[in-house]
Amino acid sequence: MHSHDAQAVAMEPAYQASPDPWRVVHAQRPKGFEQAKFESLFALANGTLGVRGALEEDRSPTQGTFLTGVWERTPIEYHERFPGFARSTDTRIPVPDGVRIGLRLGDAPVYLREGEWLAFEQALDLRTGCLERTLRWRSPSGVTLQIDAERIVPLHAPNLLCIRYRVTSIDYTGPITLESALVADISAADQGDDPRIGARIQGGLTITASDADRTLASICQRTQSSHIRLASGQRHRLTQPNLAFARAIVDDSEGVQQHYVAELQPGESVLLEKFVAYACSRPESGDTEASLLDTVATTLERALTVDFDTHRADQASAWAVFWNAADVEVHGDNPVEQALRFNLFHLLQSTPRDGSGSAAAKGLTGEGYEGHYFWDAEAFILPVFAFTSPAHARSMLEYRVNTLDRARNHAREMNHPAGALYAWRTISGDECSAYFPSGSAQYHINAAIAFAIRLYVESSGDIDFLVRGGAEVLFETARLWHHVGSYNPRRGGAFCICQVTGPDEYTALVDNNYYTNHMAQQHLRYAASVALQLGRERPQDYARIATTLELSDREIAAWLAAADAMYLPVDPELGIFPQDDDFLNKPRLPIARPSEHGHRPLLLQLHPLTIYRHQVCKQADVLQAFVLAGNGIDKESKRRNFDYYEGVTVHDSTLSASTFSIVASDVGYTQKAYAYFLDTLRVDIDNLHGNTSHGVHMAAMAGSWLSLAWGFGGMRVVDGRPAFAPTLPAAWNSYRFGVRWRDHHIRVTVKKDRVEYALTEGAQLDILHHGDTVALHAGHTVNLPLHTPARPLIKGVVFDLDGVIADTAVVHHAAWKRLAAEIGIAFDDSVGERLKGVDRRGSLDILLERSPRAYSEDEKEALASRKNDYYRQQIESFGPHNLLPGAHHAIESVRRAGLKTALASASRNAPLLLERLGIADLFDYVVDANHISRAKPDPEIFLAAARGLGLEPSECIGVEDAAAGIASIHAAGMKAVGIGQTPALAEADLLLPNVAAFDISLFTT
Repeated sequence: MHSHDAQAVAMEPAYQASPDPWRVVHAQRPKGFEQAKFESLFALANGTLGVRGALEEDRSPTQGTFLTGVWERTPIEYHERFPGFARSTDTRIPVPDGVRIGLRLGDAPVYLREGEWLAFEQALDLRTGCLERTLRWRSPSGVTLQIDAERIVPLHAPNLLCIRYRVTSIDYTGPITLESALVADISAADQGDDPRIGARIQGGLTITASDADRTLASICQRTQSSHIRLASGQRHRLTQPNLAFARAIVDDSEGVQQHYVAELQPGESVLLEKFVAYACSRPESGDTEASLLDTVATTLERALTVDFDTHRADQASAWAVFWNAADVEVHGDNPVEQALRFNLFHLLQSTPRDGSGSAAAKGLTGEGYEGHYFWDAEAFILPVFAFTSPAHARSMLEYRVNTLDRARNHAREMNHPAGALYAWRTISGDECSAYFPSGSAQYHINAAIAFAIRLYVESSGDIDFLVRGGAEVLFETARLWHHVGSYNPRRGGAFCICQVTGPDEYTALVDNNYYTNHMAQQHLRYAASVALQLGRERPQDYARIATTLELSDREIAAWLAAADAMYLPVDPELGIFPQDDDFLNKPRLPIARPSEHGHRPLLLQLHPLTIYRHQVCKQADVLQAFVLAGNGIDKESKRRNFDYYEGVTVHDSTLSASTFSIVASDVGYTQKAYAYFLDTLRVDIDNLHGNTSHGVHMAAMAGSWLSLAWGFGGMRVVDGRPAFAPTLPAAWNSYRFGVRWRDHHIRVTVKKDRVEYALTEGAQLDILHHGDTVALHAGHTVNLPLHTPARPLIKGVVFDLDGVIADTAVVHHAAWKRLAAEIGIAFDDSVGERLKGVDRRGSLDILLERSPRAYSEDEKEALASRKNDYYRQQIESFGPHNLLPGAHHAIESVRRAGLKTALASASRNAPLLLERLGIADLFDYVVDANHISRAKPDPEIFLAAARGLGLEPSECIGVEDAAAGIASIHAAGMKAVGIGQTPALAEADLLLPNVAAFDISLFTT
C-alpha cells in the first residue's frame, strides 16, 4: 500500500518498546530533509496562530509562522480562459517569525551546524501543549553550552507566542548576547513540480513600518492584493539581574531585533522569556496600522503580567478539558496510544474557534495546499470535534455560514440561477481551483457540509445554530441539486446527476457518481426534515428563513421527490454499486511503484487522461458513502463492494486508509481494518507519504480517531441516539474513548470479553449496543458482553488449474517458446511470467509486443491455433501422476467439509486436462476460456464460477498462482489464496508455499 522507506529516519522513541504515550520525542540531530519534517511534527498552534518547530538559533529556510487570517490573492493565469473559471487563488503566506533567538559568544556568532551536538532532545508534551528542547553543544573552539527552551502557543490567547529560553555555561567564561528577532524576510514556498505544496505568489506582505526600542519591537505590513493589514511585535520578561538590554536593531528588509547581554561563568545561566503577538485586519476593512499596533501592545502587556510558568499552567488546564473529553487510551500498545494523542493534538490546535476559518488540509503546520479548506474539513475533521469538542465543530460550520454569500456567487459563476455551491478549495470563500475537472466539478462538497450540519446538530442538540444561519446553508445548498441533476427517461425516470467528480479525483467528470448521488439523496431528505422540524418547533424563525429564501412547500416536496428517484444502481453481474456509469467498463490500470522511490502518487506520474481512462481509484467513493451515510446498507453489500474496490484503489490519498479501515471493521475484516488503521494513524509520525515536511495531514489524523471510534467502536448515530458495536483488535488488551453527546459524556471501554459504558457527565442517557437499547445512569458502569464479528460463511472454493492443481505452466511455456522461436521473437522468463493466468489470445498479444511487424487478425488466429496444437500434443500423455503433490487431497478435503468446488481456468483445454488427470468428478462446476469474454485480471471467470455453484462471491474463496488471478479473485469479491513464493502474489489474503499446504479448516472454523 504505502511506501515505508521513511521509517529509517522517523522518530526513534516511537519504536522503543514502551514510549511515553504523552510525549513525542526526537533525540537525534536532524539532517537534511529531516529538519522540515520535524518542523511540521513539532509545530504549535491555537487555531489562529501556527508556529513550526524549528530551533530558536537555527534560521531554517522552511521555518514558518502562519495566521488564519493572513493570506494573499494571486491571479490565476490561463492560456485559454472560459466562463466560470476561477480567476484567482488565495494562499496563506508566512508572517514574521518570532521564534528566532540568535547567540553570540563575545563577538563570535553561534552556528549550531558548525559545532558538536553532545546531547539533544526535542519533545512535544501532548498533555500540556508545550514544546521542550534541550541541547548540549560544543563550539569549534571547544567551549560547551547547555541550551534549554520551552515554547507554547496558548489556547487561551489566540495571537500569542510564548518562549522561555535558557543558556547555561558548562565551561565558558565571557560575554554572551541573546539576539531576539522578529524575522520578516520570509517568502512563500514554491510549488515546483508538485501542485500539492504551494503556488506562485504575486504580491505578499510588504513592510510599511518597523520600530524597535528597549521595550517593544514591531513590524507593520500589508498584502498587495487581498488588502490585509498585519502588525506583529515582541517583548521580553527578564527574570535574572545578570541579563540586560543592549540595543535594538531595525532592518527594513529583514525585520527587527532586541539584544540582551550578560557575563557567564561556568555553572551560570541566562534566562529570557519572550512574548510575540499578532493582529490582522479582515480584507479591505477599516483597521489602521495604529489600531492593530495597539492590539499587539495590549496583548503583550497582558502577557507580561504573569510569568511563563503561569502561561504554561493555563495551557495545561485548557488542554486538560479536551483530553478529559477525548479520553483516549490503548492498553498494551503505547506507540498506538501516543500516535492517537499526537493526531488529536494537531487537530485541536490547528482549528479556529471563532468562526473565522475552518480546518485547512495541513492545518497551521505548513504551506501544503496553500492553506486551503476542502471537503475533508466537514467529512473527516468535524466529526471528531462533534463528539469531543463541539465548540470547534460549531466554529467550523459558522465559517460556512459566514461565507454563504460567496457560495451563492460561485453558483452563479457556474450558471446556476439559484442556490449555493461552496468552493472546492478556498480560504476567503471564493473558488481557488484552476483545474475544474477535479475542482469545481466536485459538487459533493455541498453534501459534505450538509452531513456535518446534521451530525453536529444531532450530537449537540443545538437547534439555535440552525436558525442562526445553519438552515440557510442547508437549504441553499440543497436547492442546487435540482439545477445539477435531472429526471432521465432513459433511466426509467430516475433522478440523475451528470458531469461531476466525486472524492476519487482519478475519475473525473462522470455521470451518476455513486457517492455524489447517495450523499445528495441524504442531503435533500435532511433539508426537508429540518424544514419540517423548524416549522413545528421554531415557526417564527422558519417563516423568516423561508421568506428570505423564497422557499415554498412545493420546492421542499420536489426535494423529496428527487431523493426518492435518485439513481443508485446495482451492477447485476458483480452485485456492487458502480462508482459511476462508465467505471466498470474501463480496463484496469497496472501499477508498478518501486519502493525505493517512495510514495509518488499517480497524479505526479501520468497525464490526467491516462488515469481517467482506467479503472483506478485514488480513494474509493462507494466506501466513503458507506462511512458517512451507510446505516441503511446491508453488510453483505458493503462486503462485496469492499472486496471489489480494494482491488482497484491505490490509496494515493491519505484519506483513503481510514475509509477502508472503518468499512473493514463494519464487515468483519478485522485484520485488514487494523492494517489500514495503522496506515492512517502513522501517516505523519512515520512520514509514510514522504511529504510531511509540507505540513501534517489533518484529515488522515482525524481518520485515525474515526477508525478507532467509528471502526473498532462501531459508533454511529441511529434514530437520534448514539449506537455502538465494538470489536477489539487482536493486538490490544483493551482500549477506551470518550464521546460527548449533548449534555452528556460517555466513556466506552472495550476489553477482551466485555464492553463497559460509563456516563461520566449527565444524569441519564439511552444508547444502543449492537442494536439493543441500554440505559446509562450517572455513577454507574454497565458491563455487556463483547460481540465477536461473524466471519463470512465460506461455502465454496474455486481453484485455478495451471500451477495450482497441475504444472501445465511448463507445457504452456514450452509451446509459447517454440512458437516465438519460429516467428523470430525473443522469449525469456520475464515474458513467461507475464503469460501466467492469461488466456490464449491475451498471451499472444503479450508475445507479439516484441514483434518487429504487425499481424492481421487472421494471422493471429493461425498463430494461436498453432500454439494450441503444440500444447495439446504434450498433454495427450498426461495422467494422474501429473497432479501437483497434495492437489487431489486439497480438492477432496473441500468436498468432505461439505463445500462446493469449481474450476476457473484460462485454458480452453481445461475439460480435457481434468479427464487426463482423473479429477473431473471432483468439481461441481467448470469455467474455462470458452465460457468468458474477458480474461484475468477481469473478475468475469470467478464470478461465473460462483454463479455456477449457486453462491455469492463473498461465500467463495479462490486459489491462484498468478498475480492476474489474485487480482481477478479480489475483483470478484472473494478472498484469495496464493500458491507459491513469488513476490507477485503479495496481494493474496493468504500465501501458501504449495497446494499441499492448503487447509480448508482455516476458512471454516
